Amino acid sequence: MSAAEFRKKFEAEWSLIGAPMPDSLDWKSVYEAKPLGRNLLRNPAPFGLSKDTPPPEPELHDVPIRGPPRFQPDGDYTGWTTSTEVLPYDNSGIPPGVVICELPRYSWFSMEQVVDLKAEGLWEEMLDEFQPEIVIQDWYEESQLHEFIYQLHVKLLGADKSTVISEHTVNPTEDCSIYSHTWKEVSPGCYSLQLISRCFMHFSVLSCRCRMCSPAMDLV
Repeated sequence: MSAAEFRKKFEAEWSLIGAPMPDSLDWKSVYEAKPLGRNLLRNPAPFGLSKDTPPPEPELHDVPIRGPPRFQPDGDYTGWTTSTEVLPYDNSGIPPGVVICELPRYSWFSMEQVVDLKAEGLWEEMLDEFQPEIVIQDWYEESQLHEFIYQLHVKLLGADKSTVISEHTVNPTEDCSIYSHTWKEVSPGCYSLQLISRCFMHFSVLSCRCRMCSPAMDLV
């Protein structure tokens, strides 16, 4: 199949009437990359879960598990940069002289990823002039651990991957486990996106609980 045929097929499948389609592009590679309508994040489900797959029931042990705190949940974090912010112990509300046997430990676990839109098969004229919608979606498990148990921060970046063109932050408090946001128009020059998803975690010597996330980012 010729480059012109791949271009025509790509244009027809996505109804890209009026979109800039320069002859200089490798249309076979663009078509095979399928940059539109798919999740552009690498390894979008590092915990092995999704919004359509409920988390398994926690395993109960006859003898409580004891050991050092675990501030990072089990998972495959290929493609992600992870970090942990351990919060200080909260001694408020404890009367003077009370003997403390155990206090829970809380932390924020963060996952970060940068997506290069041109590396995913898009081109500058498409992003600057046609401007496909950018859709970000994530989900979190409801919890009573804290007022905020989930945070999402997305930055639309310029060609240097550091200039911030637009950004969006959410700290939901409502009992809603799925969140999404759409950019319908983006200023020219946005060629990369940075996503940071944060989950509030609780650890004690008796239990280890975390909030599961499975983000998605696509263009339509």
